[in-house]
Amino acid sequence: MKFLDQCKIFIASGAGGNGAVSFRREAYVEFGGPDGGDGGRGGDVWAEAEADLNTLIDYRYQQHFRAERGIGGMGKQRTGRSGKDVVLKLPVGTQIYEDDRETLIADLTEAGQRVLLAEGGNGGWGNMRFKSSTNRAPRRANPGEPAEERWIWLRLKLIADAGLVGQPNAGKSTFLSVVTAAHPKIADYPFTTLNPGLGVVDLGPGQRFVLADIPGLIEGAAEGAGLGTRFLGHVERCKVLLHLVDGTQDDVAGAYRTIREELASYGEGLDEKPEVLAMTKIDALGPELSAEQAKLLEAEAGVKPLLISSASGEGVKTALRAVARHLDILAADEAGEDEEDEGWTPA
Repeated sequence: MKFLDQCKIFIASGAGGNGAVSFRREAYVEFGGPDGGDGGRGGDVWAEAEADLNTLIDYRYQQHFRAERGIGGMGKQRTGRSGKDVVLKLPVGTQIYEDDRETLIADLTEAGQRVLLAEGGNGGWGNMRFKSSTNRAPRRANPGEPAEERWIWLRLKLIADAGLVGQPNAGKSTFLSVVTAAHPKIADYPFTTLNPGLGVVDLGPGQRFVLADIPGLIEGAAEGAGLGTRFLGHVERCKVLLHLVDGTQDDVAGAYRTIREELASYGEGLDEKPEVLAMTKIDALGPELSAEQAKLLEAEAGVKPLLISSASGEGVKTALRAVARHLDILAADEAGEDEEDEGWTPA
């Protein structure tokens, strides 16, 4: 399934049906009087959060959504049928904006949440509504109210407990594939990950959390460089960040600093979120070089980085427990455990 996290669509509610002007015409019925019915109400446009969806791809191929118009009233006091509603099924985490892309209409954060986007017009009154003691045969009826229509923007921000951030080729996708059942694309070239991915980490009963793999960031991402700010929005909902730094590169301190500066430049409090720092690919460095690179990284970050290898499983469970502690889901008897778990797998 292709991933799409923002799109523009047109919505229109249904107009109300017109009221009817009609008079009762029956044999042997004297002074039948007005009997025109009311018009039906137009359909509404609703947005509903669906737990089973994780992309907006359905709205790439259909951009126009119109609710049904109400049916006009008829004689014999018959009210027109109301128009059918249109319900937009959206992934949990979708934000709905006005056409200016700044005015927030709704934020769907829970499955089943419903928001009215466009209200259908009321049906017009038939002439039987205007009958009075001084006007026994009214010849007027109201038209139905017009429809509401507008363009809106849909933007999906993945809801995850923790997010993986780092430069391209920092080992984020590999880490996600090792600790969850997700199968992201993994390769040895930059920007292998073009779309964010999700996986569920299971540390035991009641100790699960959702981990998001955010596409790699480079210098200037907050201003649109590389993949730009498009995917930084997915980090907004994460409660804690797992910052991965490739230990095999020459300047680990600069790599860390670049990501921190981009998070601060983007705003929205991304640089204030709790962070777990880990240096990856230590299996390719050896103990002495790993310690040397870790000291350089610690001098820049001010905290001692965790040393992990997704290939061998070294340090992986320690990193997951560090994330779990920030999420307050780690069992009390495991909160102080930091031993290595060789060959860690999600099973």
